[in-house]
Amino acid sequence: MNNEQEKTSADSKKPYISKSLFGETPEGTANLFTLSNNNGMQVRLTNYGGIIVSIIVPDKDGNLEDVVLGFDSLDTYLNNNEPYFGAIIGRYGNRIAEGKFTLDGRQYNLAQNNGNHHLHGGIKGFDKVLWEAAEIKANDHVGVLLSYLSKDMEEGYPGNLQVKVRYLLNSENELTILYEAATDMPTLCNLTNHTYFNLAGEGIGDVLNHQLRIAADWITPVDEGLIPTGSMMPVKGTAFDFRIPKPIGEDIESMEKQMQLGGGYDHNFALGQKDSNRPLAATVYEPASGRFMEVFTEEPGIQLYTGNFLDGKHIGKRGVPYRERSGFCLETQHYPDTPNQPKFPSVILSPDEIYKTSTVYKFSVR
Repeated sequence: MNNEQEKTSADSKKPYISKSLFGETPEGTANLFTLSNNNGMQVRLTNYGGIIVSIIVPDKDGNLEDVVLGFDSLDTYLNNNEPYFGAIIGRYGNRIAEGKFTLDGRQYNLAQNNGNHHLHGGIKGFDKVLWEAAEIKANDHVGVLLSYLSKDMEEGYPGNLQVKVRYLLNSENELTILYEAATDMPTLCNLTNHTYFNLAGEGIGDVLNHQLRIAADWITPVDEGLIPTGSMMPVKGTAFDFRIPKPIGEDIESMEKQMQLGGGYDHNFALGQKDSNRPLAATVYEPASGRFMEVFTEEPGIQLYTGNFLDGKHIGKRGVPYRERSGFCLETQHYPDTPNQPKFPSVILSPDEIYKTSTVYKFSVR
């Protein structure tokens, strides 16, 4: 093999990226970025909301399938994305009780967009803004750098918050999300991603047979508004015990009070594994396809949500309505309502700090 052939062969093994027009938003043009590697894995995402539109991965027989819920067109996301399919969530992922918090002696009032409570950054959170986008190309990965300046008092939050989110795909079938933020005055920051997974394939049945493991001994139990009570509840002997893998549906109809309050799983699990620089938070195995997903993060919590509020009104990429339990989310995060829960790990970001956190979704087969 000559030098030119060796170079071509090496280049063919590298991940690569392409860009196309996705549509127009009131703020400008949204593009669709396609990240691909040599294993057939492909991630499509848009700079509108930082939405992961699709993740295509092989099954145990090499068949490729899209394993995340979502839509084919930008217009559908603009008009129908109340479930936050695939989006970046901020400034604050999850709920804040009564849309209020106090910081440095001042009370701030946020939108009450989830009953009496504030959810996922408000009326126009990070999931509904147009991010600046730049392609990332390296020897072992490709990706997209998304940037957004959230101005002081946007959605009621103090401080100008400069946010950067990097989506990276490598040849190990790892999708890495790197979050970074800086502020010019004390504020709250708790970023996450709201992708709904179905490892059998988007629109193919429910996720009740997926075998889930979560490395957590505790959850933060909630009240009727799904706001944490401030206490910690051990998972041992409850429907929330995923320390050993079990089907998501095994206990989902449990009459335990916490399960009834959530209408299924919609709870924050307090992660306990901190013995490495990339702790394994959760694993999911789908027996029919053999697909296996690992979730790594240094965040203290992970929210398991089993699509309890999906009611069939959203039609997915396969033309199939998304009904209850047709997808699950594993949102790495700080705990819900932390600004009002002094015992929870802090989400306050100061001007002398840089917010940095990461999540890795790694795909393989078994």
